[in-house]
Amino acid sequence: MARASGLGSPQLRARDLEVVQSEVIACRACPRLVRWREQVADEKVARFANQEYWGRPVPAFGDPAARVMALGLAPAAHGANRTGRMFTGDRSGEFLFDALFRAGYASQPTSESLDDGMTLDGLWISAVNRCAPPANKPTTQERDHCLPFFERELALLADVRVVLCLGAFAWDGALRALGSMGIEVPKPKPRFGHGVEAAVGPYVLLGCFHPSQQNTFTGKLTPWMVDALLARARVLSEI
Repeated sequence: MARASGLGSPQLRARDLEVVQSEVIACRACPRLVRWREQVADEKVARFANQEYWGRPVPAFGDPAARVMALGLAPAAHGANRTGRMFTGDRSGEFLFDALFRAGYASQPTSESLDDGMTLDGLWISAVNRCAPPANKPTTQERDHCLPFFERELALLADVRVVLCLGAFAWDGALRALGSMGIEVPKPKPRFGHGVEAAVGPYVLLGCFHPSQQNTFTGKLTPWMVDALLARARVLSEI
């Protein structure tokens, strides 16, 4: 799949992106993930016992004119699988959206629900996998079933220049997707690392440790580290 051209206005892109997201939400391609996401939504956890879970694949969202895409691993079982929005309703999202707000990409520092008024400016948020996986570990087959959604989004987001890969799984997924789109991937394949930059066709991949609690609570990933990368992403996106 080649990069799209002549896509017209962001309004037209938004329409086409909505079509992709409707297909994401309806997807039942991976039986293990379907069973897990629905089981989690049915059984819930005590702190969210009175809430209705989304329990479906989680669509991407953001600005159709974005120049930066943030790419995650997959929805969290009691985060996005509950709220229906990427990185919304869990500790990883709290850390990420606070940073996006400081960087001017998000309209508010917290993202709690689909109707909380959150908007993004210049940024699109997506993930390699759209269903919450057991133990946060999709299989390679599940990854490959889902990557075409990301490829279609990236082809439609004609202004994107930087893909901020949140973790090694996202980094690898982005490289695989770009190769599938007919874009030449450097050899040897660029290795993930925090702050690593890799030029791949018209894009720059920018590596960032995932904002999971195991990274943010231990100090492996700090707010200033993310602030610095988001500042760098903005500079790269405007070149």
